[in-house]
Amino acid sequence: MTRPDGSVSRTVAIVTGGSRGIGRAIVRRLARRGHVVLFTFTSDDGGAADVVRTVTEEGGVAVASRCDITDADAPARLADAVDELGELTILVNNAGITGPIGPLTTASDETLARVLDVNLVATMRLSREVVARWEQRAPRDDRSIVNVSSIAARTGSPGEYVWYAASKAGVEAFTVGLARETAALGVRVNAVSPGTTDTSIHARAGRPDRAAEVGARTPLGRAGSPDEIAAGVEWLITTDAAYVTGTILDVAGGLR
Repeated sequence: MTRPDGSVSRTVAIVTGGSRGIGRAIVRRLARRGHVVLFTFTSDDGGAADVVRTVTEEGGVAVASRCDITDADAPARLADAVDELGELTILVNNAGITGPIGPLTTASDETLARVLDVNLVATMRLSREVVARWEQRAPRDDRSIVNVSSIAARTGSPGEYVWYAASKAGVEAFTVGLARETAALGVRVNAVSPGTTDTSIHARAGRPDRAAEVGARTPLGRAGSPDEIAAGVEWLITTDAAYVTGTILDVAGGLR
């Protein structure tokens, strides 16, 4: 897009939770496609700096924003920051937490509230901010929202984190509804549903060997890699997926 002064506005993607794991892989893939990527992180300064450094070495542009996406002003702050970088065309709601693994009776009120706030409410609030701004701007055919869900939305994750599964089921329902709500605007909304993926989320939940254990029980016999999940996200934002909206794309090694 050309600005009034004749300069070319770069396309920008927001990726939440981009300093490690699946988010890191998404940032790298979108940057390699030529998008400026603004990604959020909460506390891992070293990981965020490493992502920026890696993307720069690969010829891309990434900007790290230390941000708790559940803060009341987070959606507006992120959208305002994008306006300094170019034209927002992509939002990837990737940030997610599980809380400690265990049955429902072991989960505190704080865990339940925090998981729902990060995984579902923040996704809805940031999407609302982005769609509202798109409504006020000239139409484009490359605007896309991709939400990162989990196969847990279907399995329910009994005995592990049913609250996390419930939050991701909410993400999938939200994806389908928002896709139908925004289709007339030319905005596509989809989700990627990863199976068990080899990231640090399992260690943070108290089960560092979980990815290998669960992955061995999938039809493909292994856990997925962050880059394999990111590949699904990347495809959904391309013109190859121009007729895809309201879809939940499983990237789960055959697990259902």
